[in-house]
Amino acid sequence: MLYRVLADIVLISHVLLIIYGLLGGLLYFWRQWLVFLHLPLAIWVSLIEFFQWICPLTPLEKQLRILAGEGAYTGGFIEHYLMTLIYPDGMTHTMALVLGVVALGSNLIIYGFILRDAYWRCQHK
Repeated sequence: MLYRVLADIVLISHVLLIIYGLLGGLLYFWRQWLVFLHLPLAIWVSLIEFFQWICPLTPLEKQLRILAGEGAYTGGFIEHYLMTLIYPDGMTHTMALVLGVVALGSNLIIYGFILRDAYWRCQHK
């Protein structure tokens, strides 16, 4: 039971980190210092997609599921939980590149607004 709960916590954390990696730059407009937490994660999320690396949370969740007596799924987190919803036929290299571009692109747009805001603040002091 404990391992299943821990695996579910890792799963939820994984989803939240992905969301934060994609959109967390928006929190700059609430607390500017959060940009220093977000930027490395945004880069990490993009690199994982571009190079099809395995996030360290994926093997951790799989191991916890095995310890809980459940079977570990094959493939990565995105393929197992998200790709079946987005791309039913599975992950291809092209799809990984598209996801990487989405991750990078969304953050470039957000950071464009952040830089514009920072520039405006400097000009109006």
